[in-house]
Amino acid sequence: MRPILLQGHERSITQIKYNREGDLLFSVAKDPIANVWYSVNGERLGTYNGHTGAVWCVDVDWDTKNVLTGSADNSCRLWDCETEDNQPYLSLPCNESKITSAVWGPLGEFVIAGHENGEINQYSAKSGEILKVAKEHTKQINDIQSSVDLTMVISASKDCTAKLFDSTNLEHIKTFKTERPVNSAAISPIMDHVVMGGGQEAMEVTTTSTRIGKFEARFFHAAYEEEFGRVKGHFGPINCVAFHPDGKSYSSGGEDGYVRIHYFDPQYFDFELEA
Repeated sequence: MRPILLQGHERSITQIKYNREGDLLFSVAKDPIANVWYSVNGERLGTYNGHTGAVWCVDVDWDTKNVLTGSADNSCRLWDCETEDNQPYLSLPCNESKITSAVWGPLGEFVIAGHENGEINQYSAKSGEILKVAKEHTKQINDIQSSVDLTMVISASKDCTAKLFDSTNLEHIKTFKTERPVNSAAISPIMDHVVMGGGQEAMEVTTTSTRIGKFEARFFHAAYEEEFGRVKGHFGPINCVAFHPDGKSYSSGGEDGYVRIHYFDPQYFDFELEA
């Protein structure tokens, strides 16, 4: 099936996020706009205008009432809801190395954060203290995403690997290796698969032709750590990947400013990696 191309940004895509049901896909980019799309057909549902700088991250709550965006204009904005108190209830100082990505752990008891120096820390959501530390990556963490049941997280790093960790004890489970920095990685909710996106650093892209650039989403088997498929399409590094909550499609956002929604062919679900 042909991918659905979403054209709603003038600059590189920084993050994409499905809501829990998967009917909506949110996208943010290095322009000041946040967009929301119907994932089934790629139709744009609406736009959130208000930021004055690049928007680096987006998330949506459990019942799709609130959307949170974080921007280079030094503000977070909570959209579509009446909030009385906008102050954070806890701030985590991290003087050693800045946080580049973070997710909630199961039951909201802790936060798992990736750092510029490659460390992954688990912080208590009550006290803010560091509970666990994983030092498996050698370079910056670019992205952390959870499995659907929140028992595992996958980290994407500049050290050309993605790694799977147990959420509760931060035990390192698997490693997926490539030859390029990994900008984003996601865990399938229904298959033992992970998808990874990356490529060269944005500033190095102009030195190679599109033909040579490795701008493919890459699929690995989560148990065997083996690559089994690639999907071409982006004219620049892939900055973010996300699986639909039903596992039947995935999306990627690129340095080229496009979001692509890919629905898997039937044979994808029958595929068995020969051990």
